[in-house]
Amino acid sequence: MKGSQIQAQQFGQQLNMTPQLLQAIRLLQLDSLRLEQEVRQALELNPLLELEDEAEARPADPAAGGDVAAVEVAAFDELPESSMWDLPGAGWHDGQDDGMARIAAGRTSDPLVRILQDLALELAPPELEIAGFWLEHCDDAGYLDAAPAALTQRACARFDVSAARIEAVRQRLLHGEPAGIAAASLQECLQAQLASLPAPVAGRPLATRMLASCLDLLAAHDHAAIALRLRVAEEDVAEAARLVLSLDPRPGEAGRPDGNVAVVPDAVAWFADGQWRVALNSATAPRVAVNPTYERALAVGDATANGQLRALLQEARWLSRGLAMRYDTLLRTARVIVERQAGFLERGNEAMAPLTLKEVADAIGMHESTVSRITTGKYLQTPRGTIEMKRFFAVRLDGANVSGTAVRAMVKRLIDAEPPQRPLADDAIAGLLARNGVHIARRTVAKYRDQLDIAPARQRRRDAPRRSPTRAEDATG
Repeated sequence: MKGSQIQAQQFGQQLNMTPQLLQAIRLLQLDSLRLEQEVRQALELNPLLELEDEAEARPADPAAGGDVAAVEVAAFDELPESSMWDLPGAGWHDGQDDGMARIAAGRTSDPLVRILQDLALELAPPELEIAGFWLEHCDDAGYLDAAPAALTQRACARFDVSAARIEAVRQRLLHGEPAGIAAASLQECLQAQLASLPAPVAGRPLATRMLASCLDLLAAHDHAAIALRLRVAEEDVAEAARLVLSLDPRPGEAGRPDGNVAVVPDAVAWFADGQWRVALNSATAPRVAVNPTYERALAVGDATANGQLRALLQEARWLSRGLAMRYDTLLRTARVIVERQAGFLERGNEAMAPLTLKEVADAIGMHESTVSRITTGKYLQTPRGTIEMKRFFAVRLDGANVSGTAVRAMVKRLIDAEPPQRPLADDAIAGLLARNGVHIARRTVAKYRDQLDIAPARQRRRDAPRRSPTRAEDATG
């Protein structure tokens, strides 16, 4: 009987904590601007809340019995991680676990993982894992890194499902938000974006035909040739071409801040006294506290008469605790990232280490979905610039103990240092990398070279400026 009472009490406590945990989860994924708006709105609607700096400015009251907000935050932080994230009803689906938590371990470390956050609310677990597979094989621009047929075959073997089901998930990504993800080519990417535009759109039918049969002429801006080939008016071609140019050829980079927009970092990393240090940026970490005067009045007042104020007190405490958990998670995550990517911070892209969400999650004792939320839209200021924390995650290159980011930087360095009249072929670059212990195929070098927008060796030789002859060469003529 006693055991059942304890279980009932624990279950009741879990149910009472559910709204608080839901708010804490939501606070994790807000960027600094939205968090500021959230806190400002809460301060306006809840008279029991105040900014923590205002509370510190108030003279201490001996009758207050200590800093209530600090005690509450400490109590919340001491909860075990499993009780914070694995409570029944604490996920986004009523009575179920969090959608992102359903992704199989090791399959959510892709740079496009934010798309999975949205799909986790719509897809069943098997389809969500297949979506993770497709995204694992997308580059930063959103394109597949291998032929769809080959990837489909691998996915069929891994998940033991039909090829039609695998392809259906790819089509869901291709026509999702943003449209064009997991495309096999630029043509397929733009066609998917055209199909996803809300109807009616002037010029879409002609733009679809142009992408299907005139992509080469479209790239050359030869409207007259397109009009002749499709037997349409040149003015209509110009209108359809403007529509195509409005599409995004790199949908995987959608949502990243524009380079001209000032980004306020959420945390700062710097090197001092022989070690890397990390701290939160106070400008993006507003803290709130419960007004002790109101709290004492409610403690001695009539419970029935102050029901609404007591509800506001509960909300104030939840927000204070949720913010404390956000900042604690953000700081611990940033510290692990800086520790694992210290080589990159010191030496640049060639030292970017492979790093996954799961590795960071294991280091801080949380689920990788939590790390995904706290790193999306959050920025770390470093000596190498202000970088979105998500960009510190790098996929490990197959068969090597280095990241794709590092190898891409190595390829660029070798090409930058090559003799202008004797440019390095892709197989030569692969050989040079192999001497340094990085074994990759020639086609992998070609893929990274294409990502860097560098022409093949034959074209680089043709485009290289010719060297002026020396006096000896002039004399021998």
